[in-house]
Amino acid sequence: MKKIVIIAVAVLVFGAGGAGGWWWYSHRAQAAAGQEGEKNAKKAPPGESAAVLMEPFLVNLADKDASRFLRVSLQLVIDNKKLAAELGAKEEGGEHAVLKAKLRSAILELLTTKTSDHLVTPEGKTELKKEIAERASHVLHEAEVVDVLFTDFVVQF
Repeated sequence: MKKIVIIAVAVLVFGAGGAGGWWWYSHRAQAAAGQEGEKNAKKAPPGESAAVLMEPFLVNLADKDASRFLRVSLQLVIDNKKLAAELGAKEEGGEHAVLKAKLRSAILELLTTKTSDHLVTPEGKTELKKEIAERASHVLHEAEVVDVLFTDFVVQF
């Protein structure tokens, strides 16, 4: 009977140690990814940046084994307040409507190349933010995207 009690206590101790180690390691990796993302984020002069709200995206992901979907809402923080206000205006047609359509197209093209396994990791989200900022900055010739803010991020499995 003593042996059973000792074995049960040993299993509990090792199980708790393993669970604690896993928790510590996973939170440490997430914190490191968050700090790296903050370091990589470009800083605009205070008061010069503004956010452009994008319509939600719903895309098929590039998974080979099954159909997976991503629904994401995001805002682009750009270093040009005037352009951000013009892009946020609800105008039909015109130069800024075309520019916003080009932004959506560039982001859609990028999102459809991603896989669900990669996007659900903190590193995947950080990489996606960086890639969206680069593509959007390329489309916006008169402004630079300094940050990408996810307001909704759902991967369907």
